[in-house]
Amino acid sequence: MTAAERAERTREADALCEAAFAKAGCPESGVALVAVGGYGRGELAPYSDLDVVLVMDDAVEVGDWAGLVWYPLWDSGTTIDHSVRTVGEVLEQARADLRVATGMLDVRHLAGDPSLTLQLRTAVLTQWRRDARTRLGELRELVTSRGRTNGELAHASVPDLKESVGGLRDATVLKALVASWLVDVPHGDLERCRVALLDVRDALQTSAGRATDRVVPEYWGDIADALGLPDAQAAQVHTRRLARRLTHLSRLAWRRAEATLREPHPTRKRAPQLQRIAPGVAISFEEVVLDRGAPIGEDPLLLLRCATEAAERDLVLAPTTAARLVREGVALPDPWPAGARDLLVRLLAAGPGLLAVWETLDETGALERVLPEWERVRLLPHASVVHRFTVDRHLVETCIEAARLIRRVARPDVLMVAALLHDIGKGQLTEHCVAGEPIAREIAERIGFDADEVELIGDLVRWHLLLPETATTRDPDDPATVELVTARVRDREELELLAALTEADARATSDKAWTRWRASLVAGLVRRAAAVLADEPVPSDESDELGVPEAVARDASAVSVEVEESGDGSRVTVCSGDRIGLLADAAAMLALQRVSVRAARAWTQDHVGFSVWDVAETGLDAILLRQRLEAIVDRRIDAADRLSRVTPVRLEPTVAVRSDASPTATVIEVRSADRPGLIHTVCATLAAQEISVRSAHVSTLGPQAVDVFYVQEAFAGALSDERASAAAHAVRQALVATYAAPPR
Repeated sequence: MTAAERAERTREADALCEAAFAKAGCPESGVALVAVGGYGRGELAPYSDLDVVLVMDDAVEVGDWAGLVWYPLWDSGTTIDHSVRTVGEVLEQARADLRVATGMLDVRHLAGDPSLTLQLRTAVLTQWRRDARTRLGELRELVTSRGRTNGELAHASVPDLKESVGGLRDATVLKALVASWLVDVPHGDLERCRVALLDVRDALQTSAGRATDRVVPEYWGDIADALGLPDAQAAQVHTRRLARRLTHLSRLAWRRAEATLREPHPTRKRAPQLQRIAPGVAISFEEVVLDRGAPIGEDPLLLLRCATEAAERDLVLAPTTAARLVREGVALPDPWPAGARDLLVRLLAAGPGLLAVWETLDETGALERVLPEWERVRLLPHASVVHRFTVDRHLVETCIEAARLIRRVARPDVLMVAALLHDIGKGQLTEHCVAGEPIAREIAERIGFDADEVELIGDLVRWHLLLPETATTRDPDDPATVELVTARVRDREELELLAALTEADARATSDKAWTRWRASLVAGLVRRAAAVLADEPVPSDESDELGVPEAVARDASAVSVEVEESGDGSRVTVCSGDRIGLLADAAAMLALQRVSVRAARAWTQDHVGFSVWDVAETGLDAILLRQRLEAIVDRRIDAADRLSRVTPVRLEPTVAVRSDASPTATVIEVRSADRPGLIHTVCATLAAQEISVRSAHVSTLGPQAVDVFYVQEAFAGALSDERASAAAHAVRQALVATYAAPPR
């Protein structure tokens, strides 16, 4: 797909429109057929609509010819978006609707009176330039709202080439900003990225066989073939690199446009004035630049100083300044002097101002001078769809989140560097925590940290998933759970750093990755581990003994269900006379109500079985749940039959016994596609084996559920190796029945 092919499609459409206009018998003067939007720019994709307007001089009266223009176009099978307007009506509509205003900036003559088209184009452009200062706020809100809805093209798992941030719509907005004369944009960069994204869209629509701008994963291979790229990964990197460049240009243009609007005398030209803010660094027109006489070839800290001042003040780091320092600046020594390390930490801890400055460093090649290892993760997509950003952007977002937590730790410098490097091992053949540790140690040593600090940063990178994985998939009351943490964390200082890094990492991942529930689980685990490391008594989250409901006290076969709201979810407590299978029935009750279970714990008290379920939903009706549970217990509802009707999953289940996870119970770990009834299937299978489930801990990572079950013999503690193996085999067989192998 090339610009030549788009030009050919445009010529064919133009010929069709010219013929339709001529056949309709329109007046020779005072009437013109014009193209607007993408058609006006001559950028027709394979399945684009034709956006056309029949424009008339205000003095012309509409005749039958106005409607006859469209019939030949409809008869040809072409999809058109059309209207009939006078010049005055066009201008009025442009004043009322900003989308119309920006679309009309690309008016192109098709047929009829060319002088009318010229008049219209001049009037639209004049109106836009006159009103732009008052309309930029509205345009900015449109762009921001679109970004919230569609995400960023450079990072979204299913990006929209047109509507996502950094997409074709943003390129059009940039052209409108340039047309306003309020701000300039590097025209060559803008056009290169825009034309290349048009090529990607052409390839996408050709592959899909329809009009679409959303790239689902299966299309990347076809796009690669059409663009002559080696594989789907290369097509993703190519597209995301273009989008990130457009995003950078857009952010820079908007910052400059907003700065222009703050100018007290916009029409008065004045010479640049430098405000010195640090050695060799100054501010000019709200951008950080080099001061006069800055020792570019002598000061190795100058690049970091410029970047840090810009980020901390939330100002633009002038790209020309960064590019000049790359060309002419002196390299940092190895190891770095303490001043350079301090500047890097200040930069990383700058908060939201870091993002734009980091992008400028990356786009100008300056980042390679500071952190050459960044190339390992640049534009690297995460394997899990839970992540909303590519790996490199995620690391920057983690720094922004960590900057909010530095008051909680004794070594904020270590926290910030660990936040930057915690996923630096992604994309390697080995597990990324393991692969990232030596890389992080090498970088920390080069930055200038001492041996103990290097070891601490390496440990934080190695174990940055320890707390969330342990807290969400292990029984918090089992002593082995705390030992799992304290065996890997040296002291309370490291534990505090690890807790802060865990929160920052999760918040940067997605909203679902750091819920109140997950935060409470991690906080509880940290409290226990901190007590052990300080040789203090270990606090317990075990609930006080619950009172036996009156109905169950009278009749052990009765069931009781209570619901308590708890932050971002609910806690459901179920009790009845103690028996194996009660947990399975309770799981079925929740599954049939489509309730998402996050954790469950079960125990026996005074011959009564209790189970407590932490679930994601709120507003649950305890009476309805109890009635559903009674029907399941009485076998008036066949839960197994109903839950077997769910759509088969395409992620093959795995079941493993973790023999070293607990001294008092056998731990069975199940990985499967998340689906309703998964916990019921496991618990019912174990109940059929006369095995008691003491607790269940549920964690969902993208499409995969990682569920951990602590099981015991009914009266004899942990299972024997033989029984554990048989139980795992039975669970695996039960889950395989729900697995549908993908078609060959």
